[in-house]
Amino acid sequence: MPQSDNLPAGAAGHAPGEEPLIRFDKVVKRFGRNVVLRELDFTVDAGERVTLIGPSGSGKTTILRLLMTLERVNGGVIWVNGDSLSHMRRNGRLVPANEKHQREVRKKIGMVFQQFNLFPNMSVRRNITEAPVHTLGISREEADQRAEELLDMVGLRQKIDAHPTQLSGGQQQRVAIARALAMRPQILLLDEVTSALDPELVAGVLDVLREIARTTDITMLSVTHEMAFAKDVSHRVLMFDQGRIVEEGPPEQIFGDPHEERTKEFLHAVLEG
Repeated sequence: MPQSDNLPAGAAGHAPGEEPLIRFDKVVKRFGRNVVLRELDFTVDAGERVTLIGPSGSGKTTILRLLMTLERVNGGVIWVNGDSLSHMRRNGRLVPANEKHQREVRKKIGMVFQQFNLFPNMSVRRNITEAPVHTLGISREEADQRAEELLDMVGLRQKIDAHPTQLSGGQQQRVAIARALAMRPQILLLDEVTSALDPELVAGVLDVLREIARTTDITMLSVTHEMAFAKDVSHRVLMFDQGRIVEEGPPEQIFGDPHEERTKEFLHAVLEG
């Protein structure tokens, strides 16, 4: 049965008064004269799994970087669970958020990057436990237990005391997934997480993510060129081009019967190229 048959309550159509978990409201992002996002409006509901597809340079990764506050908006407002991520209230009006405000709202979000970004001088255990201990304030014992559980989930319990240089690229990426989940985020962002891997290592990482999608209610926002993965895990797929959403819908519609010519062109290039 397609995953999209099991939409969480409110997905892709909110009941009156419901607040989506993520909301972009007329968001603009520019790099110099290059407008990457053009008054973008889109939402993601709690528990929903949304995948962004489209050509390179269409603004997909920029959306994730804005949510992680690695970039700042040039216009519009980003909301996460009813709190503004990009702005904060001061004297009754919204002003650009400072770092402290962004850090607090960002605690709800975890991200897995294209590159693994593990600390090479730390063991797998410490890579996973340092942030929960120092940011969330949990005990070292609890953090260790959580690390063991997560490494079980990604099939790497036996590597807990290894260092990243002793792991394959696929193993490092699975550790990076465990590290992101150790912070108990409401939202997991996935940015082309298999693009830096050798082809034979891709399947193992995608299988881990499929299992997370199947067994948890975490909200997932993914950027990927792995179309089979997008079809398997998504409730909704958004096709981007030139900073705008060209088409959106359940995966069986987007991949089986796309309506827009630009979507058809992109999928033909990716699937047949």
